[in-house]
Amino acid sequence: MQSVTERSGARTAYPPERQVAALCWRKEKGRKEVLLITSRDTGRWIVPKGWPIKGLSDAQAAMREAWEEAGVRAGADKARPAGQFFYDKALDDGNVIPIVAHLYKVRLRKGDLADSFPEAAERKRLWVPAKKAAKLVREPELKAILRSL
Repeated sequence: MQSVTERSGARTAYPPERQVAALCWRKEKGRKEVLLITSRDTGRWIVPKGWPIKGLSDAQAAMREAWEEAGVRAGADKARPAGQFFYDKALDDGNVIPIVAHLYKVRLRKGDLADSFPEAAERKRLWVPAKKAAKLVREPELKAILRSL
């Protein structure tokens, strides 16, 4: 399915807005699993993401989003750049804008995931093998990153 941005040519017409995202993963029984969450509006599977935060590095902002949206307690010092992906963000006023999300990969270990976190009542979490995660997310570049894990 072609996105609104691709159909309109907007992706090449002007620079997209920038967000930061966290690709949280763990090793479980010798294989890599990825943490996905549901979006609040449509309930589709995504990675934690949000706007940059003044005074924080992009990695720090990505990990703040991972805390608020998924309960991830890992520090930004463990996060490493992992690429970028594009998506179309629907705004409250009905408009859609192109976004480039800068992705930071972080390995989670036992104890890095809290049961109680700011958006716990608004989202579901799911650990899945990376290749399955690639099938569940919508964004082509994110799919490719997940398949390469």
